[in-house]
Amino acid sequence: MERRAEAPPPPPQGLDFTVENVEKALHQLYYDPNIENKNLAQKWLMQAQVSPQAWHFSWLLLNMDKVPEIQYFGASALHIKISRYWNDIPADQYESLKSQLFTHITRFAGGSKIVLTRLCVALASLALSMMPEAWPCAVADMVRMFQAEDSNVDGRARCLALLELLTVLPEEFQTSRLPQYRKGQVRSVLAQECGSVFPLLEQLLQQQDSPGFIKQKVLKCFSSWVQLEIPLMDCENLIQAAFASLQDPELFDTAVEAVVNAISQPDAQRYVNTLLKLIPPVLGLQEQLRQAVQSGDMETSHGICRIAVALGENHSRALLDQVEHWQSFLALVNMIMFCTGIPGHYPVNETTSSLTLTFWYTLQDDILSFEPDKQAVYQQVYRPVYFQLVDVLLHKAQFPSDEEYGFWSSDEKEQFRIYRVDISDTLMYVYEMLGAELLSSLYDKLGRLLTNTEQPSTWQHTEALLYGFQSIAETIDVNYSDVVPGLIGLIPRISISNVQLADTVMFTIGALSEWLADHPVMINNVLPLVLQALGNPELSISSVSTLKKICRECKYDLPPYAANIVAVSQEVLMKQIHKTSQCMWLMQALGFLLSALQVEEILKNLHSLITPYIQQLEKLADETPNPSNKLAIIHILGLLSNLFTTLDISHHDDDHESTEVKKLPVQQGPNPVVVVLQQVFQLIQKVLSKWLNDAQVVESVCAIFEKSVKTLLDDFAPMVPQLCEMLGQMYSTIPQASAIDLTRQLVHIFAHEPAHFPPIKALFLLVTSVTLTLFQQGSWCVPEPDVLEVMSPIGAAGGEGGAGKVTFCFVPIVTTLDCVKQALKRKPDLFLCSNLDVKALFQCGVLSLKFPEAPTVKASCGFFTELLPRCGEIAPVGQVVHENGKVLLQAVLEGVGGQASRSLMDHFAEILFALNKHCFSYLSIWIKEAMQQDGFPSARVSPEQKETFSQQILRERVNKRRVKEMVKEFTLLCRGLHGTEYTADY
Repeated sequence: MERRAEAPPPPPQGLDFTVENVEKALHQLYYDPNIENKNLAQKWLMQAQVSPQAWHFSWLLLNMDKVPEIQYFGASALHIKISRYWNDIPADQYESLKSQLFTHITRFAGGSKIVLTRLCVALASLALSMMPEAWPCAVADMVRMFQAEDSNVDGRARCLALLELLTVLPEEFQTSRLPQYRKGQVRSVLAQECGSVFPLLEQLLQQQDSPGFIKQKVLKCFSSWVQLEIPLMDCENLIQAAFASLQDPELFDTAVEAVVNAISQPDAQRYVNTLLKLIPPVLGLQEQLRQAVQSGDMETSHGICRIAVALGENHSRALLDQVEHWQSFLALVNMIMFCTGIPGHYPVNETTSSLTLTFWYTLQDDILSFEPDKQAVYQQVYRPVYFQLVDVLLHKAQFPSDEEYGFWSSDEKEQFRIYRVDISDTLMYVYEMLGAELLSSLYDKLGRLLTNTEQPSTWQHTEALLYGFQSIAETIDVNYSDVVPGLIGLIPRISISNVQLADTVMFTIGALSEWLADHPVMINNVLPLVLQALGNPELSISSVSTLKKICRECKYDLPPYAANIVAVSQEVLMKQIHKTSQCMWLMQALGFLLSALQVEEILKNLHSLITPYIQQLEKLADETPNPSNKLAIIHILGLLSNLFTTLDISHHDDDHESTEVKKLPVQQGPNPVVVVLQQVFQLIQKVLSKWLNDAQVVESVCAIFEKSVKTLLDDFAPMVPQLCEMLGQMYSTIPQASAIDLTRQLVHIFAHEPAHFPPIKALFLLVTSVTLTLFQQGSWCVPEPDVLEVMSPIGAAGGEGGAGKVTFCFVPIVTTLDCVKQALKRKPDLFLCSNLDVKALFQCGVLSLKFPEAPTVKASCGFFTELLPRCGEIAPVGQVVHENGKVLLQAVLEGVGGQASRSLMDHFAEILFALNKHCFSYLSIWIKEAMQQDGFPSARVSPEQKETFSQQILRERVNKRRVKEMVKEFTLLCRGLHGTEYTADY
C-alpha cells in the first residue's frame, strides 16, 4: 500500500491569515508531494502576503526559533507590504517600522544569509519611500547605526550586515517602481550620500587585516553604487583599489565587475581626465593577460578583456578627441586587437574574442563621424589597424582540423556558427571604412593561395577567404568591383574536398547572383557547380538556396540552361534527398526560372515536372485516409503551392528600372498556372472529399489557391467562379479558418470587379451565414492559445462514413471578423444584401468583445472601427447601430471597467472614438444612461469621475491619441490602480 505524505491538508481559501495557518501552508508548499496541494498553498500564501494581517504575522514569523524558510517568508511579506502598499502606512508609524527593521537586521547579522538579505531589501525599500523628506540622511544614519558598538553582535557580523544593506539599496532603487519625478529626486539624494559610503569602503579595502570575504563584499557594494551615475572622479580611488584587487585570485571576478560597472556608466565620458588616468592601469594588465593566455586561464583573460573593451567601447569618442594622447589610446586599441585574435578556437579553447567585436563597430563609427580633415588624419592611423583586424577575424573564422571538429559537440558547433555570423557582420561593416581595397586584398590573397603550387594551402584558409568575400557581397553592392570577374574565374579552380568549403563556395556564388545578372556571360562558370551540388544531401541548404537566388536574379538569362536545371531538379526531387523545406525552396526556384520562358515552354516543363506528383496524388486520393498518406498529400500540395508562389509570367514583382531591358513581352492567352489549376481542380476536390475534416490538409489546399491569387492577381480571374463554389461547399460542410482566409483574399482582389461580384457575394454571404448560425448555437472552446473559436456540433456531410454522424468543428470567429472587416473596406455594398444578417454580425462582435482571449477582442474592435463609419452611407448598418449601439457601448465600458486586459485599452478607445465621431447624438444619450447604473463600470469610481470621463469623451472628436489617454486613465481608476507602482510604466 502506498504511504501517504504526512502533510497538513491544503489551506481552504477562506482560512484566516494567522501565523499558524501560514506555517502550515509553507510546510505544504515545501514538503507536500502533491503538486495540486502545492499550487493551492502557493496561491493562498500570495493572498496572505498582501493581506492587512501580514503586518502582524510577518514579525512573528521572524522569531529566531523558526526555520529559515518561515523567516524568509516573513521578511518577504514585509518587503511586499512596504514596496507595494506604501500609501497604506500611516506617517506616524514610519519611525517604529524603521526601528523594528534595524533591530531585526542586527539580530540576523550572524544568522541566515537569505533572511538577512530580505530584511535589508525591506529596509532599503522603506528608505527609498521616505527619502528625502521623511528620512533626509538615510544612508548616513544606516552607517552610523551599524558602526555603533553593540556588545551583543560581533563587529565583523555588523560590518557584513551594513555592507549587505548598502549593496541592496541601489539595487532596490533600480528595480523600484517609483514615479518618474520621485526616481530622479531619490537618485540625486543617493548620489550625494555616496560621501557616507565610499570612505568606509576605501578604509575596508586598505586595511591589512580585512579578510577576503569582507573585501569581496566591499567590491560588490561599490559595483552596486556606481550604477547610480556617481561622478567618475568620485569613484577614482575605489577604481584604483579595484585594479589592485585584480592581482588577488579570490577577488578577481568581483573586482572585474566593479571596474567594468564603473567605467561603463553613461555619465563617465564627461570626466575625460579621469578616463585618461585609467588607461595606464588597463595597459598594465597586459602581462597578466599574456600569462593567462599561455596557461589557458580563460577566466582571467576573459575578465581583463572585459575591462579593456569597457573602456574602449564606451569612451572611444572621448578618448579619440584627446589628440595629444593618441598613442596611449592606440596602445589600448592594440590590446583589444590582441583580445580579438586570442589563440585558440572559439568556443572550445577561448570565449574572449567575441566580446571585442562591438568595439570595432563603435571605433569605426566614431572615426567616420569626425569632420573630413580630422577624419583623414585618423584614417591614416587606423586603416592599417582595420586591415590587420580583417586578417585576425578571418583567422578566427577558420574551422579547426577535421579530426578536432569531429570531437566538438553540437552545441559547440552551433556557437561557432553564430560566432562566424558575427564575424561576417563585422567584415561587412569594416568595408565601409576600407572600401574596394578590402576586396582587392582578399582577392590577391585568394589568388596567391590557389596558384601557389609549391606551398599547398589548407582548405580552412581558402574557406575563410571565401567567407570574407561572401560576407561583403551578401549586403554590399559589388556590381562595380573589378575583382569579382577574377573571383568567378577562380572559383572553379578550388579543389573542393570538404563539406564546409563546398557550403561556402555555394553561399559565395549565391551572394554574387545580382552581379551575375549584370554579367550573364559568367553564369556558365558557376552554374554547373551548383547543379552538381544539388545531388549532395550534405549541401542541401547551400545549393538549393543558391540556385533559388540565381533563378530569381538571373531568370531572363537562364532559358538556355532551363532544360538542364529542370532535369537536375526533377531528379533530386524524385530521389527525395532533400528535406521538405529545401524541396519547397527548389520549387520556388523553378517557379522563377519558368516565369521567363514562353507559355508553350512553361506548359511543357510544368507537364514534365508535376505529372509524377499528380499521378501520385491521384493514387493517394483513392486510398483510405491514414497518417502516412496524409503527410504525402500535404507534401505534394506544398510543392505545388510553392511553385505557383513564384511562377508569374506577368512579372508583377519585377523592378521596372532594372529589368525593363530584359523583360519579356506580356504573353497572351490563359496563364499557365490557371491552366494547371483547372486541370487538377477535380482531383483537388476529390482529395478534399476524403480529408475535409482535417485542418492541415484543408489548409494545404487553400494555400495553393491563396498563393496563386497573391502572385497572379487579376490573371487568376478565370478560377474565381469554381473556387468560390468549392469554398462554399467546403465551409458549409466543416468550417475551417483557412477557407475564410482565402475568402478574404478573394474579396480583397475581386469584389470590386462587376464580373466577379456575384460569386464573391454568394460566397461571402454563405460564409457569414454559416459562421453566425454555428456561433449562435455553439458551445465555447479554445483549441489553440492564440485563436479563439467556437465549437459547434454539425452533421459531417461528405467523406467516407460521414453521413449521419455528428462531428464537432471549430468555427473561426477571429478569421470571420477579419474577413467582414476586409469586405467593409473593399466592397461595402455587400452590406446592402438582404440576405446578410447585419444585426447577427453586430451581436457576434459584441459577444466577442467579452472574450478573455486578446486576438478575439482585437478582431472584434477592428470590425467595429470599420463598421461604425459606415452608419451614414449604408442604411442596414445605420439601423443596426442605432438600435443596438447601446449594447456595444455597454460591452466597451465593461472592458474598460476591468473585465478586459489593460493591454487592450487602445482598441476599446478606438471604438469610443468612432462612436463619438459617427454616432454623436446617440452616444451622448447612451453614455449618460450607462453611467447612471450603480457600480458600473466599476464600484471603485465615483459618479463625479464617471461624469468627468463621459464629458471628456464626448468633447474629443478629433484627437484619437487623446481619447486613448483618457481611456487609460479611466481604466486605472476603475481598477483601483491609479497612482500605484503598477502604473509607473503604463
